[in-house]
Amino acid sequence: MAVFPEYDQYDAVGLAELIAGQEISAREVLEAAIGRVEALNPAVNAVIHPMFDHAEAALADGLPDGPLAGVPYLLKDLYILCRGAPTRNGSRFFADHVADHDSTLTERLKAAGLVILGKTNTPEFGISAATEPVAHGPTRNPWDPARSAGGSSGGAAVAVASGMVPAAHATDGGGSIRIPASCCGLFGLKLTRARNPAGPDIGEGWSGLASGHAVTRTVRDSAALLDVTHGPATGDPYHPPPPARPFLEEVGADPGRLRIAVTTDLDPRAEIDPVCVAAVEDAARLCEGLGHTVEDAAPSYDAAAMRWAFHIIVGGNLHNALALREQAVGRERRDGDVERITDIWADEGASASAGDYARAIQVVHAIGRSFGRFFERYDILLSPTLAGPPVPLGSFDMMGDDLSRYNEVLMAHIPFTPPFNAAGCPAMSVPLAWSEDGLPVGVQFGAGFGHEAVLFRLAAQLEAARPWRDRRPPVAGG
Repeated sequence: MAVFPEYDQYDAVGLAELIAGQEISAREVLEAAIGRVEALNPAVNAVIHPMFDHAEAALADGLPDGPLAGVPYLLKDLYILCRGAPTRNGSRFFADHVADHDSTLTERLKAAGLVILGKTNTPEFGISAATEPVAHGPTRNPWDPARSAGGSSGGAAVAVASGMVPAAHATDGGGSIRIPASCCGLFGLKLTRARNPAGPDIGEGWSGLASGHAVTRTVRDSAALLDVTHGPATGDPYHPPPPARPFLEEVGADPGRLRIAVTTDLDPRAEIDPVCVAAVEDAARLCEGLGHTVEDAAPSYDAAAMRWAFHIIVGGNLHNALALREQAVGRERRDGDVERITDIWADEGASASAGDYARAIQVVHAIGRSFGRFFERYDILLSPTLAGPPVPLGSFDMMGDDLSRYNEVLMAHIPFTPPFNAAGCPAMSVPLAWSEDGLPVGVQFGAGFGHEAVLFRLAAQLEAARPWRDRRPPVAGG
């Protein structure tokens, strides 16, 4: 008989309450989570490094008395370190890289009492909107195994959507939390720049474009996780304004009458699937029905310049990551160490000038100022999360030789997510729609710099008006 068969009916906060109230033990919860991973993972390939022994040891040593004590959790296998566990970054070149210390975020997750039981699949260095690394194989969408789960936090999203864990660590440098949240029917919040620490090894991810947080089934789980991780660490280069109160207290709080701008046309080059347009129109009507003011408007920015800036910044960071790995292993990378697109992009990063990098940062900061002025007039920007529903596996070919074509295909699918990474503003994908053939379609809501609280209030209101947590994919536990 399965241990704790009701396991996936609870979110992380609910599991923590059961454990704290001694209605069930942390060990029983862990056994249920391990059982789900073992049963479901062969079909979807979400968890590429089980850490069951690590989780058992954490229980044996005694968990900290944190607000999420005993809740099972997974780390994305991209840059975040967990002492004694591999961090492969989706790459064969990092196959034998084992961390000798924890990242600051890992330390805070452990201090909250979360039990880390594995690491999830990611595309190589997080540079794809699908999770199909050569090193570990494709992660399959539990709503349709022939479809992409999104990227780069695809393994994390599938683990949550299928019911392996209630929430999982994820990162977002151009949409990598929001993309898989949209593809898998989850709530995914990309944070304000530097809301969570990236140290101790780096000060900022992708020169400030990237941030780490989570994908969750419920809004309150996202808030509860952020409460235990946010805030600067010693030596961090900068940090956003602190919240007025715990984020969990914003869930259920009255958002007031919000000024919501709506757009389906942030990038004039992008073609948007009618199902995504319809999802935004429906969300706009829902927001009006909840008492908010809604009108068509969008911030002004140079989309072509942003794409160029991303190309330079990501390329430079890829070159740096590979150069450091070459130093660590004592040799230059060889054919087959990394995927072809990674190789080409890193080489272009090496050939770009310091002036190119300085101009790219200037472009990013200009977008931040434009968005800042926009959010003086509006509280929220509503748009599609993606240009279409989940794409078939194989849509983004990381083994091709045409980097320009690769980036064209990639950016055409994600025109709405990268501007918020450039601006440093928070944005969330909310699972408010499904296509006629049963695929999730996320809707994006963005807010001004530092205003996660506004998003949590609105998200909780949307969650109450249009509940999604009980919608389960065909590949799921329970």
